[in-house]
Amino acid sequence: MLLMVPLVYLVVALAQVSAAAFAVEGAAREAARAIVNADSSGEGVERARAATRLALADQGFDVDAASVLDVECSHEPCLTPGATVGVRVSYEVPLPLAPPALQGWVPLAIPLEAAHVAPVEEHVAVRP
Repeated sequence: MLLMVPLVYLVVALAQVSAAAFAVEGAAREAARAIVNADSSGEGVERARAATRLALADQGFDVDAASVLDVECSHEPCLTPGATVGVRVSYEVPLPLAPPALQGWVPLAIPLEAAHVAPVEEHVAVRP
């Protein structure tokens, strides 16, 4: 029994980190795709936030997409044909059952980050 408690905790923590890594990678990929397929840059960013929120919620993480999503464009306007759109999603996975009193002594979250770059198609008209 003495070895079972830490082993179970380790399995639960690794499962949560694995789910978050899968969610962050999918969120970055889908957010970049959402932006380059939008009609305008503003619409693309809103779609990217929705895609990020959905990808993380699918794995059980409730987050504000605007706080975890970073978008960079190689040209201005963002959807210029031939340009690239880079998306970075960063999320800190909280350790399960960790008491907040330990916050100052040990890290209680594992940072994860994923990035994806998507090209804007060359044959589309310039969009604002």
